[in-house]
Amino acid sequence: MSVVAMVLLTPIFLLTLAAALIAVIGAKVFQTGCVKRVWRRMEDWFHVYQFLTVPELNQTKHQNQLYTNLSLYLHSLPSIQDSHFANLVTGKNQNDIVLCLAPNQIIQDNFLGATIYWFNQPTHTNPKGTGTYVLKIRKVDKRRILRPYLQHIHAVAHEIEQQGKRDLCLFTNSADEFGHWRSVPFTHPSTFDTIAMEPDLKNKVKSDLESFLRAKQYYHRNGRVWKRSFLLYGPSGTGKSSFVAAMANFLSYDVFDIDLNKIPSDSELKLLLLHTTPKSVVVIEDLDRFVAEKTARISVSGILNFMDGLITSCCAEERVMVFTMNTKEHVDPNLLRPGRIDVHIHFPLCDFSAFKTLANSYLGVKEHKLFPQVQEIFQNGASLSPAEIGELMIANRNSPSRAIRSVITALQTDGDGRGCGLMGKQKEEDEMDEPDGVVCGEGVNTVKDLRRLYSFFRFRVTRKSSSSNSSLPASPLR
Repeated sequence: MSVVAMVLLTPIFLLTLAAALIAVIGAKVFQTGCVKRVWRRMEDWFHVYQFLTVPELNQTKHQNQLYTNLSLYLHSLPSIQDSHFANLVTGKNQNDIVLCLAPNQIIQDNFLGATIYWFNQPTHTNPKGTGTYVLKIRKVDKRRILRPYLQHIHAVAHEIEQQGKRDLCLFTNSADEFGHWRSVPFTHPSTFDTIAMEPDLKNKVKSDLESFLRAKQYYHRNGRVWKRSFLLYGPSGTGKSSFVAAMANFLSYDVFDIDLNKIPSDSELKLLLLHTTPKSVVVIEDLDRFVAEKTARISVSGILNFMDGLITSCCAEERVMVFTMNTKEHVDPNLLRPGRIDVHIHFPLCDFSAFKTLANSYLGVKEHKLFPQVQEIFQNGASLSPAEIGELMIANRNSPSRAIRSVITALQTDGDGRGCGLMGKQKEEDEMDEPDGVVCGEGVNTVKDLRRLYSFFRFRVTRKSSSSNSSLPASPLR
């Protein structure tokens, strides 16, 4: 072989020739306007994978809905069980154990023949202190499947939420981190089945909420924000907070509980609303008491803007807003007008119908020989709150007869000295009915213990000043 042929076959010469050919071809392609396409193909050849991040917060520091949906989707994948490390956490129910992708771990997914990898980037590596998911995908697959894959993630997450599998959270605002929320799992057991309320009213509320869930297009067609606002008003202990929990469980919505006393200004109240998420119940309790305070740092105008201002119109989509009050008689009517409050629900003191619901829930009793006596006492005007009756039933849960008698005694004594007469002549009768029971609860064997147990009922003597609430409308759902 000649020297010229050997030189021509050397690797250096071949690489030089290839570079020259690429330069010539590149120049011609550039002249034809296709250089970007050729260059992209060269990059694909040298760089097989591309990495995309999904941060927990978007650029405006609001919750990134894609991150939320992606968390639901990834934790539902069967492949999470094959991860080397996964966190075991309690689900919505205490008996449910859920696998979650641990930090620095990778999970594999397959979609339309492509293999996709998700990496859980740890929080401490992010300057903002929030979570981030990293997507690793082949570039040739990305152009083909990325858009339908993201649509698939949203569809699966929506299905999980519709089936009620999403773990709910309770968010509370803190005094030292304005505009931010701290969350804990929301595991309140209250449901509409356990709420002591008139059946017709309960069915109307459930129907109203179901209609709201399906009304997105209807609201938008009429130029309205897709939200619903409720006012729950009535004496303390009538079940307003439990009703809020029942609503959240029924809707499968998170709960954002706003403490107005921790908010320094109207602008910070707006900021809190900005950081709530769709599919949530936003709650402000005891609004009437806060408005009446002279030293409040939040103005009535700020509360009005929070209820239906421009920022609410932009940031309250797919939310249920709930406000509670003991009475609405002395509240500015502007707070209660339609548009700010859609539904008014009155929570009265307990009547016989609610008493039977409580007896069924707490004691497992649907009928009892003492029920006619209880009904007669209610008809004569005696009343207690559901919380008071529930506590009496809990204290005497081992003996339904004794529990009902304790309620009768409390109704007859109207809050003074109630329970103290249960030790004497009723003890023998109770023991004959249920010999294995204890008087007024476990470990309560003296009059002194009874007085201590029922001392919380004495607050009823201060409630007589609000007896004018009995003149409120008989039909509470409007």
